[in-house]
Amino acid sequence: AMKRILVVDDNPVNRKLAAAMLRKGGWEVEDAENGTIALEKLAAQAADSQVEAMLSGEADASEAYLSVNAGSGGTEAQDWAQILLRMYVRWAEKRGFAVETLEVSEGEEAGIKSATIQIKGEKAYGWLKSETGVHRLVRISPFDSNARRHTSFSAVSVSPVIDDNIDIVINPADLKIDTYRSSGAGGQHVNTTDSAVRITHIPTNIIVACQNQRSQHKNKDEAMKMLKSKMYEAELEKRASEKSGVHEEKTDIGWGHQIRSYVLQPYQMVKDARTDAENSDAFGVLEGDIDRFLKAYLVAGLEKAE
Repeated sequence: AMKRILVVDDNPVNRKLAAAMLRKGGWEVEDAENGTIALEKLAAQAADSQVEAMLSGEADASEAYLSVNAGSGGTEAQDWAQILLRMYVRWAEKRGFAVETLEVSEGEEAGIKSATIQIKGEKAYGWLKSETGVHRLVRISPFDSNARRHTSFSAVSVSPVIDDNIDIVINPADLKIDTYRSSGAGGQHVNTTDSAVRITHIPTNIIVACQNQRSQHKNKDEAMKMLKSKMYEAELEKRASEKSGVHEEKTDIGWGHQIRSYVLQPYQMVKDARTDAENSDAFGVLEGDIDRFLKAYLVAGLEKAE
């Protein structure tokens, strides 16, 4: 088999000499005209392969449910929740993943109070599991006539879509099931019947909802699937915290609890509080460019394990 090598040197004379010597030795030579760019490209490919190899957790290969809930703060917080949801949809689309909206609760004036989507793609949960937590926005609010700077919070929750091979036992007596009318656009079948379903698991206070199916029965089935996934994720978290000896408590959607801050004014900066990863192109991040943060978290987890 032919041995292959990439010759990297910004001096073309050096490249030609090296290429000639290597060909005599039986190597297939690829001449990189711009050595610096070639090396950066190789390093990026190697880093991606390394990060991909880290997604080997129990549920990492699964698709993902992702929920966004607006914190207190009315319209401004609800608008931030919608911006955050769009960021994840854009990220998924750039990767070629499909996105299905399962539930949306619209805000009074703008934005959303809450929403749940399913991201369908290989290792979607593995990539996005680090996004669970509180996300903080600082900007001049378009809803403030005095153009003052506002700070808003939204909480993100990510859980794996589990298959039928994983058995989660739920006692029906532990469930509170409510039906309500779907909200938002959807044609003639929306708002005509109480087809949307909300399920509360009383012992854990886990709440799930589904409204995208036309029948109440189908929405209930989907909501039960989501509930099982959230309970499975809670069990995975419990096992991980027992293994590491660190017990993470669920926190309020507010000051001091954020995992990442997105500052749009007076300067632009997105910074992760856990890894110190940052990006000054805040609007690019909100367009779905979040890989830098996802990778930094995975690498930090690997270093901690070692």
